Amino acid sequence: MSSAPSAVVLDDAFATIGFALKLAQQALRTHMDAGLQQIGLTTPQYAVLNLLKVEPGASNAELARRSFVTPQTMQGIVVALERSGFLTRAPHPGHGRVQTTALTERGREVLAAASGIVADAEARLRAASAPLDPETMIAALSRLAQALR
Repeated sequence: MSSAPSAVVLDDAFATIGFALKLAQQALRTHMDAGLQQIGLTTPQYAVLNLLKVEPGASNAELARRSFVTPQTMQGIVVALERSGFLTRAPHPGHGRVQTTALTERGREVLAAASGIVADAEARLRAASAPLDPETMIAALSRLAQALR
């Protein structure tokens, strides 16, 4: 049995796994953007706040990698969050050019509100995945991502 992918004929490019994934991703992003906009956040800003909750002190480079954006884009996101009072930055004690980033109390409050919005989106996705178990869906999607790396 060969591990090489078999030839696929794309008679209908809209009836592909890739197109379905993009539709799902776009629907998720649109839904989250609409909800988060009501509390003054974007989806990438939410991602940064959530990452800082899990990894306080993360650098811009690490935040960019984990949020799927460029370091330049992350710089703009961090500046906007700092201006909004949601995070603070300070020089890293061991690296002169690196700054560490941390949530403020206001940042923790907006993150709590945002997490409710994101939890609603996740609940909708889990309900829509029926009759499959959500963990089965997560595993399948993770395998798809791994297949393209």
